[in-house]
Amino acid sequence: MTGSSYTRRGFLALSSVAVTGLAVSACTGASVSGGGTTAPASDKLRLFTYEDNETIGTLKAQVRKFDQQSGTTTTIDSLPGSGAAQFPDKLRTELLGGSGPDIWRMWGGQIGAPFAKAKQAADLAPYYQKYGWDSSINTAAIAGMTFDGVKAGLPYIVRGVGAWYNKELLAKAGVDVPPATYAELEEMNERLVAAGVTPCGLGGKYGWHLMRLFEYLLEHTAGPRLHDKLLAGQESWDRPEVVEAFTLFKKWQDKKWLPDGALGLDPSDIGRAYVQGKTAYALEGQWTETSSILAAKKDPAQFGSFQLPTDQTPVRHSGFVEGYMINARSGNKDKAAALLDFLMKPESQKAMQVTSSTVKGAEPDPKELPLSAEWGEKYGSSPFYTIQDQAFPKQQSDQYFSVQSDLLQGGLTPAAAAKKMQEIISAWARN
Repeated sequence: MTGSSYTRRGFLALSSVAVTGLAVSACTGASVSGGGTTAPASDKLRLFTYEDNETIGTLKAQVRKFDQQSGTTTTIDSLPGSGAAQFPDKLRTELLGGSGPDIWRMWGGQIGAPFAKAKQAADLAPYYQKYGWDSSINTAAIAGMTFDGVKAGLPYIVRGVGAWYNKELLAKAGVDVPPATYAELEEMNERLVAAGVTPCGLGGKYGWHLMRLFEYLLEHTAGPRLHDKLLAGQESWDRPEVVEAFTLFKKWQDKKWLPDGALGLDPSDIGRAYVQGKTAYALEGQWTETSSILAAKKDPAQFGSFQLPTDQTPVRHSGFVEGYMINARSGNKDKAAALLDFLMKPESQKAMQVTSSTVKGAEPDPKELPLSAEWGEKYGSSPFYTIQDQAFPKQQSDQYFSVQSDLLQGGLTPAAAAKKMQEIISAWARN
């Protein structure tokens, strides 16, 4: 699939801030008992999320407003920073241990699919009908959280990954306009290095942040049609286009277009380094305007964004969807759905400064979020490919990250990395 609709594998979001501890024992919501029974109803809800530390305050404020209106008490627990590397496992442990939340935030595709398949996530079709979500929410985003025909998630974010840059640092290197071709991107990187500036801020801790570079390089070398087939396991990874992408990936490290020691860097630190003037640009999405630029009290006018050039037709970027699921064994499903409906109101989305909402009428205000609004105007309707750590199940994603790491450390050649990836994907495809 090369159009603007989602591929069957879905998309993954990537929040990035420092990991904090979570006291899961303090469960004040639905305490799901073992043996598959439904918890008793109550006025207490628990929501489990991975919201950024910088933005969770706005979510809590809206939830408090809902609680005041409905007479509920909602506890919010968050595990920010590690994305799909840790959050799904933490949630799964809770659910299997009988202490799962009433509501949890989740990605679509192969990350959210296991919760739907195991029937841990409730079928939200009755609530879609009750609240009219089918008509108020982006239909393509809904498809990204529909699994085998079951609407097991309510999408509230649809995002794209591009290059977000520091205008002053590009100007220091004599770069007046963003690159329009891959060759121009490499030339820009060289000019930045010559000017004493690290080009691209990416960190290898957890694997998914560096993945954003490789998936872009694979889109460049393989093109949209082959890239999609590779993600679906329909073509062999042991091929020249993949070898070329891995060769370029290693080149970015060797040419110092990535930070020194990139493999050990935390995405939550290096991903916002462009705002601090430590790197020229980052591979991020609209969330970076609130979590990095505005959080640092910087003027958005000092920054810009561009779609990474692929030299392919159509030009696509990485994309994903995020949403919420309701515990199938919660005794508070109706109240949980009412809370989600409240959060999906345009006024709630705007109050939470959601920069890429799926809700009609909740588009970012150019006066408040000029960069997010600009991205939406320029690239909001552009086609995109499945972000790769949602394209694969977690086991395959983890193996994929190991291949990236081994390649950059010199343990694998690009050709060997391509062969190893084919072994990983073929084993998955046989399941």
